[in-house]
Amino acid sequence: MREFRKYKVAVIQLNSQDNEEMNLQKIQSGIEEASKKGARLAVLPETVNYIGENMKEHKEKIPGVLTEFFAGLALKHRMYIHCGSIMEENDMNRPYNTSLLFCPDGDIIGKYRKLHLFDIDMADGPSVHESHQFTGGDEIAVLHSAIGTLGFAVCYDIRFPEMFRLMSSHGANIFLICANFTKQTGQAHWEALLRARAIENTCYVIACGQTGEKEAYTAYGNSMIIDPWGDVIARADEKEQVLMGEIDQDLVDSVRIQMPSLKNSRTDVYEIAGKPVKVYR
Repeated sequence: MREFRKYKVAVIQLNSQDNEEMNLQKIQSGIEEASKKGARLAVLPETVNYIGENMKEHKEKIPGVLTEFFAGLALKHRMYIHCGSIMEENDMNRPYNTSLLFCPDGDIIGKYRKLHLFDIDMADGPSVHESHQFTGGDEIAVLHSAIGTLGFAVCYDIRFPEMFRLMSSHGANIFLICANFTKQTGQAHWEALLRARAIENTCYVIACGQTGEKEAYTAYGNSMIIDPWGDVIARADEKEQVLMGEIDQDLVDSVRIQMPSLKNSRTDVYEIAGKPVKVYR
């Protein structure tokens, strides 16, 4: 397997709505633009194909019609495509919120189901129960690939640093994150959390968010690419766009020599408990 140590990545920031056909057209246009700009990897936002009242009704089988759509784009453009996330059908009434990675041959080579579901009851504020809509996953996923060792996360996951440390302990040097942050929490926490995950683990962070006005909130946008030193090397605003950046895996190696926090971790004193990480090769 040929290894790509340095390559272009495209982050395709979208305003997905309740018109799935329109959303798929935007995805296709974004992938085509990314391909023309020389991207080897394209990353899309959370629940990329549909955002609206009837989320459960837009669940998909894997493999199925929607995965065939992404597979066709990956094959046509000879590109790795991280589909953001889609709603995966299961035996329950609540679908999984699932990320997939497609290789240039069109095959699914990585799969991750969102672990952490946002449930909150506020005495003087809103109640939100993501667990009423989705079923949480039960595995952390890491993929060894030609474009790096990739760790996967979805939105609320970025508030749980132990998950990212587990992925880096299994070799991850690039985190692929799709999200749908609200403007309020995005302004306060989005960049700080993403830079922290990059710095703590000396990894690249490629984070693609939804943007625009949704039915009940405004999505934050501000997708970004962060290097393993914690510098933001590319950042979107709040418009739909294709954001380009470069991944250099040699930089990861260099930063880990300068800042050996993974190597210096005191696992003889503490360890992070959890189920084994799902490792794809």
